[in-house]
Amino acid sequence: MDSISADLLVTMATGAAGEAGRQLWAALSGLVRRRPAAGEAPEPATGEAELVSLAEAPHDVARARALSEVLGLRAEQDTWFLAELTHWHQRARSLETGRGDTSNTISGGTQHGPVLQGRDFSGITFNDPGPGGSR
Repeated sequence: MDSISADLLVTMATGAAGEAGRQLWAALSGLVRRRPAAGEAPEPATGEAELVSLAEAPHDVARARALSEVLGLRAEQDTWFLAELTHWHQRARSLETGRGDTSNTISGGTQHGPVLQGRDFSGITFNDPGPGGSR
């Protein structure tokens, strides 16, 4: 499993990802707080302390890195946790966007047709005739 980026954890902890991010943060919190089933060895590091620490200072990248590291260690020790964390991470990646600023400029005359200005677009089509149409 790829390590979980500190930036993604900060995005979740700060609420910058909106409702979807809050739901993913709650899901991660529940996953981290899950206790081993009867008969399973207790985990030496659950990540709960790091989760609480990041929640207290959600913009602190060092705290996010510490949480990322302990999640990785726990995933190495617990196959159930690895599977659940991998599933969570796949869902959370949908909220990641590229880095950096964007600058949009339109110049040089009249534009005919749709113009989008922004960043990190996906799944956009223009002039799609839809099902059964021709191009």
